[in-house]
Amino acid sequence: MKIWPAPPDHGIVFVRTDLKRPELIPARCENIRSTQNASTLGVNGTRVGTVEHLLAAFYGLQIDNAVVEVQGPEIPIMDGSAEPFVQMLYAAGAERQSRPRRKLVVTRPVRVEENGKWAELMPSDRLRIRFTISFDHPAIKDQTLEVEFSNGNFREEISRARTFGFLHEVETLKAHGLAKGGSLENAVILDAQGVINPEGLRFPDEFVRHKILDTLGDLMLIGLPIQGAYRGYKSGHSLNLKLVQALLADHAAYDIL
Repeated sequence: MKIWPAPPDHGIVFVRTDLKRPELIPARCENIRSTQNASTLGVNGTRVGTVEHLLAAFYGLQIDNAVVEVQGPEIPIMDGSAEPFVQMLYAAGAERQSRPRRKLVVTRPVRVEENGKWAELMPSDRLRIRFTISFDHPAIKDQTLEVEFSNGNFREEISRARTFGFLHEVETLKAHGLAKGGSLENAVILDAQGVINPEGLRFPDEFVRHKILDTLGDLMLIGLPIQGAYRGYKSGHSLNLKLVQALLADHAAYDIL
């Protein structure tokens, strides 16, 4: 994967460079093709998957315009968090561009619900995310965390949180020829008793922190920075996408400034 600069108002655009005819795939919600296990974008049959961690890194570092070239159908998983991407972007540096930055401001509540899960956006003076997870597992149980994104706290509080999964799920996926690259090096894996990674967790509540990371990546599919308060209960990529779609469909629910 390579990340290149882009002009103002360009947005984040993915390009598959392993194909004879590279297809431009803007990071917009209308280009989502799958939300199973990850967010997958596609245009004209060309897809690029697992975009959410990189998009969260862009969001957290306030990078609005970039071209992402990727040789293959999926963004590298790295260690399962956004930290490697954050390090890359810090090393490259960011440039203030010549046009005023636009943002989407939530002006009235928008909410979606599905099978006891829900997600909502409400007016706020800045971006806040409050997330609750609930798993019938002794190492997770119920976790709630609220983060107000300001002063660069994304890097320290959220970017290092890794994706997680259960050992029996990984074994089933591999038996069907999937998750071939999955290992303890790119995810937190739990068996019936607890975390099996030798190094343990990076945060006591790393699980809910990663859900907030995923949510940031999903909100990036609005195509503009968002000013509003997000609250989610057991939400995921699919419900977050429906929330973004519901927001954009209700023109009275937001202003663009």
